[in-house]
Amino acid sequence: MSRRARQGGSYGGGRAGGPGADRPAPFSYRWRLRLLFGLLLLGAFGLFGRAVELQLVDHSFLAQQGDMRFSRIARIVAHRGSITDRNGEPLAISTPVDSVWADPPVLANDMQQLPHLARVLGIDHVALAHRVNASLDRDFLYLVRGVPPDEAQRVEALGLPGINLTREYRRYYPAGEVTGHLLGFTSIDDIGQEGVERAFDSWLMGQDGAKRVIQDSKGREVEDVDSIRPVRPGHDLALSIDLRVQYLAYRELKAAIQQNRARSGSVVVIDVDTGELLAMVSQPAYNPNDREQLTPAVYRNRAVTDLFEPGSSIKPFIVAAGLASGKFTPRSIIDTNPGFIQVGATIFNDEHNLGAISLATVLAKSSNVGMAKLALQLEPRRIWNVLSHFGFGEVTGSGLPGESAGVFTNYSHWRAISIATLSHGYGISVTPLQLATAYATIGSLGVRRPLSVLRLDAPPVGEQVFPPQLCRQLIALLEAVTIQEGATGLPARIPGYRVAGKTGTAWKFINGGYSTDRYTSVFAGLAPATRPRLAAVVVIDEPSAGKYLGGDVSGPVFSAVVGGALRLLGVPPDEPATPTDPLFYGQRVAQR
Repeated sequence: MSRRARQGGSYGGGRAGGPGADRPAPFSYRWRLRLLFGLLLLGAFGLFGRAVELQLVDHSFLAQQGDMRFSRIARIVAHRGSITDRNGEPLAISTPVDSVWADPPVLANDMQQLPHLARVLGIDHVALAHRVNASLDRDFLYLVRGVPPDEAQRVEALGLPGINLTREYRRYYPAGEVTGHLLGFTSIDDIGQEGVERAFDSWLMGQDGAKRVIQDSKGREVEDVDSIRPVRPGHDLALSIDLRVQYLAYRELKAAIQQNRARSGSVVVIDVDTGELLAMVSQPAYNPNDREQLTPAVYRNRAVTDLFEPGSSIKPFIVAAGLASGKFTPRSIIDTNPGFIQVGATIFNDEHNLGAISLATVLAKSSNVGMAKLALQLEPRRIWNVLSHFGFGEVTGSGLPGESAGVFTNYSHWRAISIATLSHGYGISVTPLQLATAYATIGSLGVRRPLSVLRLDAPPVGEQVFPPQLCRQLIALLEAVTIQEGATGLPARIPGYRVAGKTGTAWKFINGGYSTDRYTSVFAGLAPATRPRLAAVVVIDEPSAGKYLGGDVSGPVFSAVVGGALRLLGVPPDEPATPTDPLFYGQRVAQR
C-alpha cells in the first residue's frame, strides 16, 4: 500500500471515529490550565501587593480612621431634684450646661488653634497651652466646666480635633442671696455642700445612667448600641419656707444691718402650729450662683451655727420656772429696792430703782435685780429642767449641717453667782434658731414640736413639756413688754395685732472678758398674742450707729417682718389690749 493511501486511510479512519480522533484534546486542556494558572498567579500577586499597600503604605491613614470610630461606655448624667418653697415657687433648679474637655495628645497636633479656643472660653491661651503640654500622657482633660449652651456652640463650631463637649447640669438659685444661707450650694460635680443641698443630698441627687455608644474622634455619638443602666433623676423637695416671708425678712434685716452699721444679723420665723420654718435669713449674705463668693466666712448659716448669750430674752423661761414652782403667780410682787443686789462679790443693778414691782413689770422693764431675786429663790434643778424642756442645750432637729446645740452647763456646777447671771442671760449660749423654737413652744402652749424645714401635710403631735395654763399666763405677762408705758419692747408693736415678746441686750464676751461697747441686740416674740401663730427671733450683732438696745435695734425688724407675714398668711388681727394697771395681765389670764 502506497504512503498516500496509508495517509488517506488514516484520515478516513479519523473521520470515522477511530483511534486517531482523540489526539487534539491534550493541546486544548493544556492551554486552559495555563490560562487558569496565570489568572490565579496574577490574583495572588494582586492580593499580595494590596496587603503590602495596606500594611506599609496606608497604615497611618487606616489607623487614624479606626481611631475615629470606637465603642465606649457613655455616662448619662442624672438630673438633680428641684427645691421649691411651700407654695411651689422654685428655689433651686438644675439647668443644662456643657463641659469642654480635651484629648491632649490629639489636640497637641493642632496647637496653633489654641488661641482661638482660649478666646471663646475666655481664658489665657498661654496657660491653656501649658495645661495641654503638661497632660500629654492623658487622654482626658477638663478645660472648662459648666459653660452655657451658646458658648458651647461656639466651641463646637471651631471643629478642633481633640476638643469635646459633655452635657452636665449646673444648679441655679432664682432667689439668689435671699435664700443663700438656707439652701447652701452644690459642688462643680453637683454634690450638696451646705444648707438644704447638703442635708438632703441623697434625696436630691439622682443616679447616673450608662449606655454603650459608637463615637467619633470628636466625641460625637454616631450610634447608640445598648442601654447598660437607666438614669434615675433625683427627687424634688418641697420646703416649709414661704418665699414671700423670706423676701420680707431678708429686706428688713439687710436694711437694719446697714442702718445700724452692724457686723451681722439673723432672723428666724417659725409657724407655731406646725413647727415649720417659714423664713431664715442671715447677713452678710452671699449669692450661691456666684462661685467667687463661696468662702466659709460668708456662706456659713449664722442662724444655725453662731452662738450668742441671749441677755434678757432668756428671762421668760426663768419666770416659767418660777410659775412652775408654785412660789410665784402672775400677780406676785418682787421688791427690787434699793435698785441693786449683791451676789458674792458681784453687784447687779437696774438702771433705775423700780421698787416693788409685779412680774409683768419685771419683764416689761427688764429688771435684772427682780430676775436675780426670783431665780435665787428657786431650786437650781428646777431651773435647769424647765430650760432643758424648752430645748436649750439641744439641737432643734432641723437636720441642717453645722447646727450647734449651744452651751448650757448642768445645774450641778452652778453656784449662786451662776444662777444670778443666768437669770438675765449670761453663762448660757444659744443659736437664733434654738431661741426661736423655745418661744414657739411657749406659743404652742407648752407643746414642743420638732423643727421642720420640709413642708408638712399635717402637724406633728409634739411633746407637752410645760402646762398650757402656765404658758397662757406667761404669754400674758410678755404682752407687757410691748404695751406697758416705758417698756423695753414698744418698737416691736404691730398695728392691729397684740405682741408678746422680750428684748435682750447683752455685752459680748471678747478676749477673756465682757466688752462694754460691743453688744448683741435681740428681740424674740409671738403674735398674735391671743392665739400665737408665729414665733420669731431677730439678732443683730454689734450695732455701731448709736443705738444698741434690743428693743430699739431688733424690735422694729420684728414688727415689720412678723406684721407683714401675718398679713401675707391671712391671719386676722386680734383686738388691741389697753391696760392701765400692771396687774391687768394676771387678771386677764384669770378670766380666760
